[in-house]
Formats: sequence, structure tokens, C-alpha cells
Amino acid sequence: MIQCLHAMLFLSVLVAFAACDAPPVPLDDILIEKTFVPEQCVRAVKVGDYVRYHYNGMFPDGKKFDSSYDRGTTYNVFVGKKQLIAGMDKALVGLCVNERVLVKIPPHLAYGKQGYGEIIPADAILHFDVLLLDVWNPEDGVQIKTYHTPSPCSRKVEVSDYIRYHYNGTLLDGTLFDSSHTRMRTYDTYVGIGWLIAGMDQGLLGMCVGEKRIITMPPSLGYGENGDGSDIPGQASLVFDVVLLDLHNPKDGITVTNQVVPESCTRKTVTGDFVRYHYNGSLLDGTFFDSSYSRNHTYDTYVGKGYVIAGMDEGLIGVCVGEKRTVIIPPHLGYGEEGTGSKIPGSAVLVFDIDIIDFHNPTDNAVMTTVHKPEECDKQTKKGDFIKYHYNASLMDGTSIDSTHNYGKTYNIVLGANQVVPGMEDGLMEMCVGEKRHLVIPPHLGYGERGVDDEVPGSAVLVFDIELVELEEGLPEGYMFIWNDDVSPDLFTEMDTDKNAEVEPSEFTDYIMRQVSEGKGRLAPGFDPNRIIDNMFSNQDRDGDGKITEAEFRLKADEAPHDEL
Repeated sequence: MIQCLHAMLFLSVLVAFAACDAPPVPLDDILIEKTFVPEQCVRAVKVGDYVRYHYNGMFPDGKKFDSSYDRGTTYNVFVGKKQLIAGMDKALVGLCVNERVLVKIPPHLAYGKQGYGEIIPADAILHFDVLLLDVWNPEDGVQIKTYHTPSPCSRKVEVSDYIRYHYNGTLLDGTLFDSSHTRMRTYDTYVGIGWLIAGMDQGLLGMCVGEKRIITMPPSLGYGENGDGSDIPGQASLVFDVVLLDLHNPKDGITVTNQVVPESCTRKTVTGDFVRYHYNGSLLDGTFFDSSYSRNHTYDTYVGKGYVIAGMDEGLIGVCVGEKRTVIIPPHLGYGEEGTGSKIPGSAVLVFDIDIIDFHNPTDNAVMTTVHKPEECDKQTKKGDFIKYHYNASLMDGTSIDSTHNYGKTYNIVLGANQVVPGMEDGLMEMCVGEKRHLVIPPHLGYGERGVDDEVPGSAVLVFDIELVELEEGLPEGYMFIWNDDVSPDLFTEMDTDKNAEVEPSEFTDYIMRQVSEGKGRLAPGFDPNRIIDNMFSNQDRDGDGKITEAEFRLKADEAPHDEL
């Protein structure tokens, strides 16, 4: 008979008992044929275990007398507790989850001579096609199998922590009943305070961010006798494949790690400072969400004033220029329960790797440090002087901006004429030829919020190393031309070379340039002499007819101040 059974397909195996021509052989014990054995048998049924299984019950002729499938529910029972006929009690011991067997039970291990009402006659041999779906024991607790542990693991889940995790939930036979992955949203919850089923509350404790584990729990720690009413049947063992993505506690503050502080740190940020910094932002599991580097632009903000999330406001206090640090921010100091939408999920811990580029305070003045001063310093720069100097310009982080040495020539300006930024103007005052200075200029005395396209970032602190090369003393304030000698009493006549009682522009220009060349007069240094002379002529040409008459002509001392004679 057994050889005949092996020769037939499984679907017809029950009929085979009746159809084979071999004569029946009396059974002294149960007969088990394994029709499917899973590759792995993590656990086999023992006496005292509780099992859930499906079955079809048939007589040897193939006639079905009972089926759990027809009732739409598994048969759930303790094994070895005489809650089953003796043959089934015996047959279930040793079975693995998902194992399928064909069991033949003789009458004395089934319903015997009494049978079972009108369903099973006396002395009936019974055939059961059994599929084991679940097994657990009342003594079972949560079983944990970790298959990936991140390194390092600086913190583990504790009671009252709030976590974000992904999971796949299956029954013990592998049937999927739920998954956070399919919803594309983590499951977010407190741990150990009863917000979860007891088995999950226990199974999540001690996990590290990035850890992956399989948590198996009996129904007493899951959904119990009644299941969840839809996808999880009553008395079902549950298996959760979990990856922990995030972890914090409502009592957490920010955490600062990986600090790299430059050796020279003369100043640290305080509330009210304006900071320029670069950052990479990620979630606690390493998922990237934003970077200032990708925009090629620092993030610029006041600190301690609520312009950024509270955790960053705190994390940017007490930093030096050039300092690097990692700031870990819990959600209640970040973007809270709502997150930001697509990039930052609700209740997410944020990790910022920041690099401080520069900072200043709106009340800052330019800071000048004398690096070298010659022993002889008879003459110092003042407003109106024409000076020539070299400079190297950089940002606070050392990034070079510009240098006169690259061009092989000095930078030439008139002090007080708004030809350089205010901070540089201040830094060049009262300086000797040969003197060297180090200047730190805040942006409100530099290039401001806008900066200079492709050269100076907005709101950048500037650093200049300067050396004064040459100094030409300027004229008294308000003068663009002065006489070195006494003024001729026949000044108008001397200008009017063609003696027509009118001074033409060319006559005026020639006369002034002659006085300068002969050392009798001086034009303000650093300006275009022709523009100065044109301006002087216009001031004398009071009626604007393009010529000066003797009636119009007056010396500066004779009238209200303006740039002329």
C-alpha cells in the first residue's frame, strides 16, 4: 500500500487508500507520511504545547467527514493533554510549523467501537491531512534573534523612550498580516508604558538605532485568544522583523559630539551673534535630508533669537570660528511631531554636522592689530591723504579673496573719500609708511548682506593684512586746490591771456596746471586733475555761460565754502 501511495500525486493520495488493489492491513499504530517538510524547523511540537493547525478528515474511501478549512478557522488545542483523540495527540508531536503530513489512525486510537454519533461509525479508520501553522507553550516568553547590530551602539532603548521603527508582521507560518513598509511610514511610539502589545514592549528594549531583530511572541503577549478581529487570528504567535530607525526620550536635550576646536579660539558665539555655517543634515539612521554644501552657500542666521529650530539655536552657542561639531537634536527641539513633510518625518531625531565659517555681532567694530610699526613714524595717515598700500584679503575660515601682490601693484585711495568699505577706511587711519596691520571687518562695515558676486559671500566677516607703502598728504578738508605762495592780486588778469575780459575753460585749465607745475599751487592728490579743474571752473562760472567774467570771479575766502579757488 505504501508503495502505491508514493506512486500517486498528493492531491489524490486520500483516494489512493481506497483505490489501491492491495488488501487492507490492520493497523496497530498510527501511520504518518510526510508530504511537505520545511527547509528549517526552528521548533518542533512537544507534549504540553499549544498548536494551531488545519486539517481535512476522511475515511479510507476518500469520503470527507470533517474539515477545518470548511469552517474557515484553524483547530486550536493543547497537545498531549487528552483534548484530542489519542492518535492525533500522538501524530502532532514532533511536527514543525508549515510541515504537512498524512496521518492514518486505527480505531482504537480514534473513536473505537463507539464511533462518534452519525458522523463516524464504529471501528472506523480515520485519515487526516494535517498542516501545522503555529506552536507555542504557556511558558514561552518573548524570543529575540538579532541579525544585525550596528557599530558603534552609543545608546539603547529604555522604558519611556520614544522610537521610530519599521516592521514586517507575520504569523508563525510566514503569513504577512501587516507592514509599516507598505504604508511607507514608520511606526512611532513610546516603549514600555503600555502603548504596544506586551511582547513588542519587551522585544524593543535594548535595541540600538540601525539594529535589526526578529521578535517572536506567544499570543499571551500578543493579541491573545481573540486576535485583532481581522488579520490576526486568536491564539496566534506573532513574528515581527524590526529595524530601529530613531530613538529619543522626552527628557533629552541636545547632544554635542565629535567636537573639533581650533587651537586658536579667541572668541565664542553668544546670543545675538550672526553666524555663517555649513551643515549636513541627516536622520539618526543616517538618512540624508539636507546640506548647505549642495547649495554652495552657507546658512546664515542670528543665534539665540529663535530664527532656527530650538536645538540648533542652542547648538550654535559657544562655538569658535573653524570649529566642527555634531549636534543631535530630539524632535521636541527640532520639527516636532509633524516634521516638515517629505524630508523630515514627524518625531524624528535630527543630526547636524556643522562647520562654523564665521560670526559677528551687529555691534562689532573693525578690530585692528598692529603687526609691525617702524621706529620712525613722523607722519600718520589722515582723512584726505592719498595712500598706496598692499593687502591680502581672506574670509574668517582662511579662504583667500584677493591680494594686490597678485597684480604686482599697490591699491591706491584717498582716505575719507568713500573709495573703500568703512571698516578699511577706519583701519587705514593714523598709519605710518611701512606699518603693517591685521584688520577684521564685520559685514556691516564691509560688503554687507549682499557681499560681492562670486568674490565675497553675503554677511561675511573680512580679514585684511595690510602694509602702507606710500603716503601723500592731502589738502585741508573742503579744499581741492590750495596756493603754496601768496595769491597774485592780478589773478583774473593773469588768467585772461587773450585780454578779452573773459576767461575761457582752456585758459583757466592752463593757468591752474601751470601753477601746479611751478609749485605755486597744489591739487588734491588721488583725483583726476581735469575733473577738479572743471569743477572749479563751474563754481566760478556762476551764470553757466561757459566763461568767467571778472564780476563772477571770487576767491574761496570771499564766499561760502566750496571746492574752488
